[in-house]
Amino acid sequence: MTFLDYLISVDARTALMGRMMQKLGVDRQLKVLPDHMAVTNRAVDRCRACGHQDECSTWLDEHQQADDPPDYCRNRDLIARLQHAAGQR
Repeated sequence: MTFLDYLISVDARTALMGRMMQKLGVDRQLKVLPDHMAVTNRAVDRCRACGHQDECSTWLDEHQQADDPPDYCRNRDLIARLQHAAGQR
């Protein structure tokens, strides 16, 4: 993998994470957390380490609305905490 391939994959996974947070309605909640940059960076790292990029992209394309992320989502616990903090649960 070239460095450019690496950067492209990072951007794609970061975009998937952003789409997932928006789809589940927690993107704004994430931005107001204390130390939100560190929390976001850890979430991006979990997304980067996930082997389900294609499945995630398909899942996001197929779901207009969702209450929960797919079972394989490595940010599932974070999303649940953000939903709870936002009063969505």
